[in-house]
Amino acid sequence: MSDPHAKWATWHEIHQQPDIWRSWGSALDVAALRDWVAAQSFDVVWFCGAGSSAYIGDMLAAALPGTRSVPTTDIVADPAHLLSGAKPLVVSFGRSGNSAETIGTLDALDALLPLAPRLNITCNKDSALATRASRAPTKCVVLPEATHDAGFAMTSSLSTMLLTALAIFDAPCDVSARLNTLADSLDDLLPQFLPAARPERVVYVGTGPLAFAAREAALKVMELSAGQIPALWDSTLGFRHGPKAFVTDGTAITIFTGARHPGSAYDADLASELRQQFPKARVETIGPGGNIDVPMPFGPVWAAPLCIAAAQMRGVSWSDELGLNVDDPFAGKSTLSRVVAGVKLYPVTG
Repeated sequence: MSDPHAKWATWHEIHQQPDIWRSWGSALDVAALRDWVAAQSFDVVWFCGAGSSAYIGDMLAAALPGTRSVPTTDIVADPAHLLSGAKPLVVSFGRSGNSAETIGTLDALDALLPLAPRLNITCNKDSALATRASRAPTKCVVLPEATHDAGFAMTSSLSTMLLTALAIFDAPCDVSARLNTLADSLDDLLPQFLPAARPERVVYVGTGPLAFAAREAALKVMELSAGQIPALWDSTLGFRHGPKAFVTDGTAITIFTGARHPGSAYDADLASELRQQFPKARVETIGPGGNIDVPMPFGPVWAAPLCIAAAQMRGVSWSDELGLNVDDPFAGKSTLSRVVAGVKLYPVTG
């Protein structure tokens, strides 16, 4: 029987992730990139992006000491943030590499921190991130063309940018072997991520970097359903502090569980509590030993793309069920677009 979702580019972009990771793991010159980073002068690493690209930074900063997530939306709105006294290595993520906030951040850096080193990670070889000249020491990593997703929702672009940054900034490892292991895991998991009945609303929670994986997961469902499935995210412990009011009988709640104590114990406690308090809601755990067993031998941040893939798969299925254009859920509405439009940039002066 033919796959009912095969007509959508987004569906293919989700399923191509394992093959991309395998080939990229052997092609990426991690040693040279780590040497370049080591040769720069900085006291903190800033991970910068907007939307899903900002959430990459959130996941990384939650796992890697000496790093911060500084969204480009914050930099553009308050460029004086760059004058905080920090000496950053600015790592910019961008699928298109051409969003208004990407351009605005480059402008702000040129005006206020013109010599701060920059590492740009993008899926678009023709983008501003890939081609714009700078006085600062600059290195650009252009991901395989296949990661430049045609669909509205970021899928293979997000996962491959995240894994690329981990290869550079996490503890040294055999990157090719690690990405092969993750690819094998995702191949096994994708068939398990097919959804049950479409929920009225969804919740994703997790601990540490998986809290921000939950943020990306919630965004994927909300984007792909064009807002018809409201989505909430939070940390496992934070969820009780008010956001639990979001839960109704028709809610699907997913807890991205880790393997580290005590976080894993709090994840298990919340799952048990929610099943007791909301017996008509669907509560599912995704992680080591969960309802869907996701191995995390390299820690939760490396496994984040595996967890997020569950929301990618389900988001496509529910979007299709709603009769939407999965590759452009907002087609004809002129409200959201694949590359954010309508942002007027204001000049930054030193």
